[in-house]
Amino acid sequence: MIACTDVYYGQTQAIAACLLFRHWSDDHPSLELTERIQQPAPYEPGRFYRRELPGLLSVIERVPERPGVIIIDGYVWLGDEFHPGLGAYLYEALGRAAAVIGVAKALFQEGPAVRAIKRGASSRPLYVTAAGIDLNEAAQSVVELHGEFRIPTLLKRVDRLCRGLNGSS
Repeated sequence: MIACTDVYYGQTQAIAACLLFRHWSDDHPSLELTERIQQPAPYEPGRFYRRELPGLLSVIERVPERPGVIIIDGYVWLGDEFHPGLGAYLYEALGRAAAVIGVAKALFQEGPAVRAIKRGASSRPLYVTAAGIDLNEAAQSVVELHGEFRIPTLLKRVDRLCRGLNGSS
């Protein structure tokens, strides 16, 4: 099972969302979950994970079967494996029981733990980082995700779901 997660912040609450699917090429999830977080932690520069991690954990805890891979919107590593990002904190919080793949739309910092990939006809790359899975395998898996555009279908869908929008494109 593969999970795709995201969190959206409103004025007084946040919504964490999780989609589950079985194959990288799936175009529809087998399950969608959301979790409301009242009074999310404030944003702290350099400590983004403190705000985002509780929401991700709360929605992942509701998943009936622990996924083998969890995809996040963001970074696992910030350039190299000595500078953890949100995904590295998630990987540790889950006891390293699931691989975590980070997919980011903007480059934070180049380094050996970051792979730029291109999807569809887009000239703009996505940036992939990973823990618990080989980085090249993770990057290839993101390329294989369903969709002909830069942002894979289910990543776009989980973003819409956590924003409270209809999950379909």
